[in-house]
Amino acid sequence: MRVAQLGSGTPEIAVVAGVHGDEPCGVRAVTRLLDERPPVERPVKLVVVNEAALERQVRFVDEDLNRAFPGDPDAETHEGRLAHELIEELEGCLTFSMHSTQSHAEPFAIVNELSETATELVPQLPVAAMVETSNFAEGRLFSEIETIEVECGLQGSETAAQNADRLTRAFLTAVGVLPGDTVSRDLPVYRLTDVIRKERADTYEVFVENFAEVEPGDPFAAADGDTQVAQEPFYPVLMSPNGYRNVFGYAAEKIDVLSPSPAAD
Repeated sequence: MRVAQLGSGTPEIAVVAGVHGDEPCGVRAVTRLLDERPPVERPVKLVVVNEAALERQVRFVDEDLNRAFPGDPDAETHEGRLAHELIEELEGCLTFSMHSTQSHAEPFAIVNELSETATELVPQLPVAAMVETSNFAEGRLFSEIETIEVECGLQGSETAAQNADRLTRAFLTAVGVLPGDTVSRDLPVYRLTDVIRKERADTYEVFVENFAEVEPGDPFAAADGDTQVAQEPFYPVLMSPNGYRNVFGYAAEKIDVLSPSPAAD
């Protein structure tokens, strides 16, 4: 784990990249900040987490780090120990954590709950949606540390790396680390309601778009040609044929659209 800092004093803001070793977009954003070292108005901690997985270009070494929190200093797995170290490093910090996905090209945010912080900050980020994980946060970083997580774009793409840089700077501006103003926008909010599981198969297909409502009776996915049909309406989130080993993605409900307040204009 590599830890650096911009500005003097004790940081209350942190930026995290490289939780997964096959998602380098955030690492590039952090590296650029460290190379440029822009003047800051309050200190910020910058963390590149799973260096061992990044070096091997794999998601994890022993287990998924973003399912291993709070971790244990005596854990048998690399990620179990690393999770504990990261929690200690981020104590007292509002954290911005960058990821990428195989399911959706447009950036979106994921939060543990619709806190005052999330509803204030996320509309100031260039994201298409905010997703509340509801009952699906176990083992994730934001189950232990106040965190805004962003999916920056398609895994391994140049666009995701560019988005990570843009998102990081927007977040740091919104929390007063970087000078300047942000632009708030209308932001749809979704809440995860269920896991969409998939059986072991040779081929997988997904027939729907993320964040586009699926109506009852609509086919939404298939495993070896065995089609799954919606029994009730839902919004797909993180749906892709091969993004996860045992699930296609998640079902969600649309719960709100956040609009900019006059004070934010």
